Amino acid sequence: MAFVGIVVSLMQTLVVPLIPRLPSMLNADPSDASWVVTATLLSGAAITPIAGRLGDMYGKRRLLVLSLVVLVAGSGISAMSESVWPMVIGRALQGMAMGAIPLGISILRDELPREKVGAAIATMSATMGVGGAIGLPLAAVIAQYANWHTLFWVAAGLGALCLVLVLTVLPASSLRAPARFDLAGALVLCIGLVSLLLPVSKGSTWGWSSPLTLGMLGGSVLVLVLWGFYELRIKSPLVDLRVAGRAPVLFTNLASVAVGFAMYVMTLVFPQLLMAPASTGYGLGFDMVQTGLVLFPGGLVMMALSPVSARISARRGPKTTLMLGSLVIGLGYVLVLLLNSQAWHILVSSMIIGAGIGLAYAAMPSLIMGAVKQSESAAANVLNALMRAVGTSSSAAVMGVVLAAMSVGSGPLAVPTMNGFRVAFGIAMGASLLSIVLTWLIPRHGKLERVHGKPAKVPAETKA
Repeated sequence: MAFVGIVVSLMQTLVVPLIPRLPSMLNADPSDASWVVTATLLSGAAITPIAGRLGDMYGKRRLLVLSLVVLVAGSGISAMSESVWPMVIGRALQGMAMGAIPLGISILRDELPREKVGAAIATMSATMGVGGAIGLPLAAVIAQYANWHTLFWVAAGLGALCLVLVLTVLPASSLRAPARFDLAGALVLCIGLVSLLLPVSKGSTWGWSSPLTLGMLGGSVLVLVLWGFYELRIKSPLVDLRVAGRAPVLFTNLASVAVGFAMYVMTLVFPQLLMAPASTGYGLGFDMVQTGLVLFPGGLVMMALSPVSARISARRGPKTTLMLGSLVIGLGYVLVLLLNSQAWHILVSSMIIGAGIGLAYAAMPSLIMGAVKQSESAAANVLNALMRAVGTSSSAAVMGVVLAAMSVGSGPLAVPTMNGFRVAFGIAMGASLLSIVLTWLIPRHGKLERVHGKPAKVPAETKA
């Protein structure tokens, strides 16, 4: 399952090395070519809650297999694409596999002995960050030394390998939550999420004060509020907002947004600092492969810290682990704010931030699953994964505005100033601090069902 998680999350950074070349590769305008990145984000956000609910209803392994089939199909379409819109379709299909990670977390909870669940879930959750970190150097090497189509054929091969392993190794969970699928709620939620994330992703291109951007943002708020009222009134909602509104779940999800925001600052800003021309006086002039190799150890640290996170959670509780992870992320940004003139400065900072992300991401599912029924675990974890995606999307938008406003030069030659990088690091520190505060608000004695060690009492509504 950890291998599946890494492959699925790798799709998010797969095209990062290709971004400057996308318009020429696909004979498209830069604004059209940017849909290659945006499509994956939108489809992943829209399908994630739907996959979780269908997994609870019809079987998590079945939905996991379907997600991997779609990933292989999308990778194959992208590999054969020569123009922008087939590529966009392929990338959208790749994004639809993002539900595999929260589905996998729920499968582990269903199938493993209690004493092994904590470490397994911690490892699986950390793959959301690990895949992105590993994917950057891997994609950079393939893109630099082979035809770009090879990148997507490799993705298809990895997806096919995951599919074979799931079909031959992974047991099928018998736990179900039979209900009528909330089709209307799913459609309205998709509309609301796309209306929210699309202007967040494209606002810098459309203009943040343009009628289209403001109209879609305002419309998304209205749609999501109406969706919330609807979900509270039906018998079998797509997302049980009463469970989502329970304090441990609510504050964990809000902290997830903040951690996702802080994580993506590293993904977006560190490569730009490393690749800025040395003539600026602060840039290091690295190419994409060198940049990926500098950031690669951060991904390894994320994975290495996930078992440590499980042990801390078992002894001190996942709330303590999440607070510690958020603190470590903030310290990493403090270091890079003070020391950023050498490659090893960025390397050490990325490893510290990666350690914090590994701790924090591994703790979140334990907090969520301690507050929900086992039959609702897939949907609850999917919602948490969605909140992380909202955080990364918001981070991309904010960092894009900050760095664009504090740049020298114009067009493709524009380079963020050192002050722009410092402001970005300061904002990431603020997001880490916000995560600490939100985590502190999670009730410590909320009578949560523990997924590590001895079980505690379960809320009355959970027993019901």
